[in-house]
Amino acid sequence: MDVASTVKKILGNVEKVILGKRQQVVFSLVAWLSEGHVLMEDVPGVAKTMLARALAKSVGCTLKRVQCTPDLLPSDVTGTSIYNQKTSEFQFRQGPVFTNILLADEINRTTPRTQAALLEAMAESRVTIDGETYPLDPPFLVLATQNPIDHEGTFPLPEAQLDRFLMKFSLGYPNMEDEMRMLSASRKQHPLETIDAVVTKEELRACQKATRSVKLHEKVQRYIVELVHATRRHDQLLLGASPRASLALFRTSQSLAAILGRNYVLPDDVKRVLTPVLAHRMILRPESRLRKVTPQDVIDDILQEVPVPMIDEAAV
Repeated sequence: MDVASTVKKILGNVEKVILGKRQQVVFSLVAWLSEGHVLMEDVPGVAKTMLARALAKSVGCTLKRVQCTPDLLPSDVTGTSIYNQKTSEFQFRQGPVFTNILLADEINRTTPRTQAALLEAMAESRVTIDGETYPLDPPFLVLATQNPIDHEGTFPLPEAQLDRFLMKFSLGYPNMEDEMRMLSASRKQHPLETIDAVVTKEELRACQKATRSVKLHEKVQRYIVELVHATRRHDQLLLGASPRASLALFRTSQSLAAILGRNYVLPDDVKRVLTPVLAHRMILRPESRLRKVTPQDVIDDILQEVPVPMIDEAAV
């Protein structure tokens, strides 16, 4: 399966709607190809929902949205059993989690109980209701959002839940040129109305399987492990990254290499995905927060500390 050409079609289609955000669109596709999930922390109105809709439309996938509120129940997400008086039996009514892309908008506004309802779906692509297990239709992607500014009445995601998200990043504001293009593109119709499916779900599934065959030299694997271990001994961190972070770097670097048209991973691939994979998995010490130290500062230190291996591309 030619992953690079398939992703190029999706990228070209999504970028008709999402302007000037190629890196974030690529990261979203990296997470999807790696069979992971994405947390986007950003202010309102920067096209987080548009990104989810554009991805779903480009691949011909189903998309459902959950607006997370304090009164949202777990059954509102996963579904519930309804008693049918005609048949005298309980019938399962599927919740919005039964989709290909689930947009969990403002996930930190719902209760920990409802947040936890997503855990099994995110980790195992299935949900269990009343002792019955229901598989989710692949490809499955959770795109969760949260507002970094307004924290009143929110329930911050615990570390265990944050660790379930393969990548975390923000879209950010567009520059002036891209915002001007956005106005022009919206003059006659909504930009989403101009795009159609360019690949099938089956093609995306084939790409997901193909990324697993991308090779990692032993030196690159050791580089990944050394980067993760460096977070565990860094003096600015209370808690470093877990082994799940090593696996996340492994899978995302495979997917990025495949997107770039290679069947092997280079150290530069690992560097490109390092911040969105690691930053949300590290806990800063309280005194480090007071000194305005950020996870990005720690990652920059680690990149300088850990030597980059030399890889002979011809020998890979």
